[in-house]
Amino acid sequence: MALLEFNDKGIYCPPADVYIDPWKPVERALITHGHADHSRWGNKHYLCTESAKPVIRYRLGDVQIQTVRFGEQLSHNGVKFSFHPAGHILGSAQIRVEYEGEVWVVSGDYKLEEDGLSEPFEPVPCHTFITESTFGLPVYRWQEQTKVFEEINDWWRKNKAGRKVSLLTAYALGKAQRLMRGLDESIGPIFTHGAIENTNQVMRRQGVKLPKAKKVSGKFKKEDYIGGMVIAPPSAINAPWIRKFKPLSIGIASGWMTLRGARRRRAADRGFVLSDHADWNGLNEAITATGAERIIVTHGYTNIFTRWLREERGLDAVEAQTEFEGELSEDNETEE
Repeated sequence: MALLEFNDKGIYCPPADVYIDPWKPVERALITHGHADHSRWGNKHYLCTESAKPVIRYRLGDVQIQTVRFGEQLSHNGVKFSFHPAGHILGSAQIRVEYEGEVWVVSGDYKLEEDGLSEPFEPVPCHTFITESTFGLPVYRWQEQTKVFEEINDWWRKNKAGRKVSLLTAYALGKAQRLMRGLDESIGPIFTHGAIENTNQVMRRQGVKLPKAKKVSGKFKKEDYIGGMVIAPPSAINAPWIRKFKPLSIGIASGWMTLRGARRRRAADRGFVLSDHADWNGLNEAITATGAERIIVTHGYTNIFTRWLREERGLDAVEAQTEFEGELSEDNETEE
């Protein structure tokens, strides 16, 4: 019997009878972070980090949530569990599972670059490491986020000079707040879509410092937005809601902007390569740091990345099918 196994409900730990990020309702769920493909409604008991709880509570409502500090160890049926920073979004965790001397780590989603918002990624030594592979191709290599923000702010300045509105799409949880913190507030006012501002309010209440922003509202006239920056979910590009900002320039901040043609397909003027997931180098670096003897590869370029780990790095690597979607889920989900 494996310490962790994949079944039709999620990642299951038989000795403890608990699930990690289940995609169907279960009795006990350990949650790596608040994104919708990892934190779903319907479980009876939830366990997550202290800093992940507020957003999970906001999104799922009145559910039973227990919290744990990073590094704190809990035991259940002889199995030891602890949560360690994943660097993906605020409160995101890798979950360490230990039983009878065997250690597995479930990464959830993660990135190695410090963004000043999420708790920085910490490698966790283990025997088996379950890793995402959202951007598991060599073409995906991120530049430093400071350079990306320079590009975004330069784009904003040019739009302001041309009396345009800048509209930048970002997922409401994690990416939007990261972008806001990188904006040069001296350029102009920042406006946020209601879904993003609702999440901002949750984070502000837990002590996260974010720039001042005005919630997009019918009380503002069209000219009030000229020269401003509007942060909105990706779904806004195709919504009638967007018409109020014309003339405008649309930008997308996503790891998918690496691919030629991705910006054009999404009807954007500019694409900025910024992701809350590890790039090719980050995935390989994280795997090396764990010292794991066995790698299980989930959501993303699982087949290609698994072959690379086996054939080029000589690791014992296998694929596992899950219902996690990585940045696809984060780009496509909508909130109101």
